[in-house]
Amino acid sequence: MTTTMLRVLFMALFAIAGFLLGREAYLHLISLHVANQAWLIGLTIGVPTAGAVVGVFLGPLAQSIFEVELDEVERAIERLAPSEILGGVIGLIAGLVVAFLIKSVLFEFIAGASVAGGYVATVGYIIVSVFAAFLGARVGSKQRITAVAGLGGQRAPAVPPKLIDTSVIVDGRILEIVESGFLEGPLVLPRFVLRELQLIADSIDALKRTRGRRGLEVLAKLQEVTTLEIVDQDYADLTGVDAKLVRMARERGAKLVTNDYNLNRVAQVEGVTVLNINELAGAVKPVVLPGEELHVTIVRDGKEPHQGVGYLDDGTMIVVENARRLIGEDTDVQVTSVLQTVAGRMIFAKIKHKQQVSTQ
Repeated sequence: MTTTMLRVLFMALFAIAGFLLGREAYLHLISLHVANQAWLIGLTIGVPTAGAVVGVFLGPLAQSIFEVELDEVERAIERLAPSEILGGVIGLIAGLVVAFLIKSVLFEFIAGASVAGGYVATVGYIIVSVFAAFLGARVGSKQRITAVAGLGGQRAPAVPPKLIDTSVIVDGRILEIVESGFLEGPLVLPRFVLRELQLIADSIDALKRTRGRRGLEVLAKLQEVTTLEIVDQDYADLTGVDAKLVRMARERGAKLVTNDYNLNRVAQVEGVTVLNINELAGAVKPVVLPGEELHVTIVRDGKEPHQGVGYLDDGTMIVVENARRLIGEDTDVQVTSVLQTVAGRMIFAKIKHKQQVSTQ
């Protein structure tokens, strides 16, 4: 409906413009060179009509070009952060004001000199206005104005939004983190992330299908406990979901919540703040120091001879020397060293001395 109305509007405007141009062409050009009265009457009607017909045919073409350019401008504006848009508008207005002041002082003097000076002043004013407007908009957009007091009665949100990716949704721990109150601010879910999750849920691979369906269940529960905003913004010039997430986070001033190691690194390079749940889990694990005593259950043997392996409540693995014979039993151990690896933290320990003596 909108496209049809726009096309009718363009056809009407171009028809009127063609009619008026045809009439002006007849009055000032054609009529001066035609003496036959019959021809003059015919041209009086025919030339403006022909101009209107040409305008009607040019209207759809102009409307198509207008819509293409409008889409380009819309996509360009969507890639800008609100602060950049605000700065650009302020710069644009400032540039037009400067151009008007130049016109008032300099071009008025030139226009008053002669008729030719008036034409020069008009053209010069147009050029200076366009130059000042573009310069002001570019410079203003780079200033990133973040807040204007009293603008529309609204204030910038104190807590930046959190942009969540597929890995966090499938992982599921974000639900417990939100319920505990450690993750504040609105959660933003891009539509392209939701589509990726739906593809995983519909996968022919049973494991991926299970993970995808679990992710959809997590989303449903997130909507019950917090604000989850689903945005339709997309980027046609980008193909990967990770690249789209990074750009959206940068444009919205949002923090990116992820478990993806590669996405984490790329986002940091792009200057986007990342909240990694795996890093959070590692940070909240209790600190264990050499010499500390722990009570663990030996559940299996280790890689080396006579080693036994146990786990703390948070899943940290403990390798205990000479504990293979205690598999299935609880025992007191003393920490000898702590090793931090890429996969996580590993604790090495030995059986307490008194227990060693009693068992020997």
